[in-house]
Amino acid sequence: MPTPIVDNFIAPPCHDELRILYYDDDILLIDKPSGLLSLSGKNPLNKDSVHYRLTQGRLVGQGARAYPEAALAHRLDFGTSGIMLVALNRRANATITRQFQARTVSKTYVAILDGTLDRDYGDIRYAIAKDPAHFPKQTLCAATGKAAISEYHVVARLQNPARTKVCFTPLTGRTHQLRIHSMAFGHPILGCDLYRNERSQAMAPRLLLHAHTLNFTHPTKGTAVAGLSPCPF
Repeated sequence: MPTPIVDNFIAPPCHDELRILYYDDDILLIDKPSGLLSLSGKNPLNKDSVHYRLTQGRLVGQGARAYPEAALAHRLDFGTSGIMLVALNRRANATITRQFQARTVSKTYVAILDGTLDRDYGDIRYAIAKDPAHFPKQTLCAATGKAAISEYHVVARLQNPARTKVCFTPLTGRTHQLRIHSMAFGHPILGCDLYRNERSQAMAPRLLLHAHTLNFTHPTKGTAVAGLSPCPF
């Protein structure tokens, strides 16, 4: 499944539902399907997105209705599935934005990588920079890139073909960080169209990257929130 690259790209229809995991007067936790844009594209044919469905009430689960004031606290790539945090008013949005800026929000992702990882855990440290000549790809550049750190631990080693299921904890939030870091240390995420080797993209019908947990402080209650989206693969 391709990732939108240019304005004339037409995203294929996404028939999977956008599901509410939790709701109150200030926030939503939602479960984004793979193959859905976070925000609508410039091309009018790419109207369908997480934000569009929120404003139109195209949701399922308790609390399903239209949320015209909804603001995405962060985004997930087109092919990435999993948990997202949505602010429902300006005060909540400002508070959540400060938490992301202060890096007090913690996230984990589940992914399946090509090949077998020898180490049970570790971290990947490569600076990431924009690659204007190959938009929307990012590139690794120690001179001009921003520091990026991704911790991982092995969940399972799979055979025939050799694959490794891992849990990632990104300590920074660079664009495409987990995807480019996985390729950089020799084990691209299966199904990824941008950062791949000669076989990894064809080994899965979608990007096998899922936002699994999201931990933050509730913007008005001040309580700890531990959000969870079960991994679908």
